[in-house]
Amino acid sequence: MTLRKIAVMGQPVLWRRAAPMTLPLDDAARRLADDMVETMRDAPGVGLAAPQVYASARVIVVQPSRDRDAPMVLVNPVLEPLGDAVEIGLEGCLSIPDWQGLVPRWARVRWRAHDPDGTPLDGEADGFFARVLQHEVDHLDGVLYPMRLRDPRDLATTREAHHLVARLDPYRADNDPGEDHRS
Repeated sequence: MTLRKIAVMGQPVLWRRAAPMTLPLDDAARRLADDMVETMRDAPGVGLAAPQVYASARVIVVQPSRDRDAPMVLVNPVLEPLGDAVEIGLEGCLSIPDWQGLVPRWARVRWRAHDPDGTPLDGEADGFFARVLQHEVDHLDGVLYPMRLRDPRDLATTREAHHLVARLDPYRADNDPGEDHRS
């Protein structure tokens, strides 16, 4: 396995829709998936999409929970929201180092994908896993999390993200941060 360089915001590959993969994955695509797992672990991250390592391929690797050791490789994933509930959560991204934002995501999703051998996989996700899935599938569609922010004030450097965290509980439905700091 090889560590791959992570593309950062501004790289054109991050803005394009990734190409669907033919199943089962060939040897080169399997190496890509293995390299993605190794790169995600080294970063360290909880998810990684192929465009983040300069590959236009609909492949993601995700950690279903913070406690699980084995990442999942999902090929051609598709998500469907379950219900109307949306949750606001703090997100970061390996392609946008040193920044974090308050991102609205569906609270629950149904997911469908294939493993590298072409075996269908599916399930429902909520909480952390649902957030990670949505973040990574967004990468496959050329969407970075700042594009999902409700307000530009929901973005901060990692060093100052504690100000965002303070607004999460309770997060105001109107996205009013309280004090107005405009001059």
